[in-house]
Amino acid sequence: MTRVVALDPGRSKCGLLLADISTNTVLQGMVIPSSEVLDQLRAWMEDDQGENSQIADLVIGDGTSSTIWQQQLPTSMKVHVVDETATTLRARERYWQLWPARGWKRLLPSGLRIPSGDLDAIAALVILEDYLERPLRWPGPGPLRNGPSR
Repeated sequence: MTRVVALDPGRSKCGLLLADISTNTVLQGMVIPSSEVLDQLRAWMEDDQGENSQIADLVIGDGTSSTIWQQQLPTSMKVHVVDETATTLRARERYWQLWPARGWKRLLPSGLRIPSGDLDAIAALVILEDYLERPLRWPGPGPLRNGPSR
């Protein structure tokens, strides 16, 4: 299992994603306060030590406060910076691909459908998919609430 972390950096909140690129699967995705990102990264890295897997790389968007984040990231991680132009708009579209609208909402044009929470974790997914040049699967519920989701 080869794990990669993706970060959609922000000043007050960030999208954070842990994926297994050997199976093209999202393991965890979350939107968390910026102050908790480094703790979550450390937790994933510590958890990683006991398993037959490792976090290979961290992929970060080049947008809001990216340079500041790059200076704070653990030096043990290989960091790749990716252009994150229009990832928020693309994240909305990607959300509906992963979790199609149901009921009467599916009758609305896609431009009028609004997910019920923050899309920062989906933006991190889009950043990672751009870097890998392939889509990933995200089994389970969406990451629209703060904290971990699977």
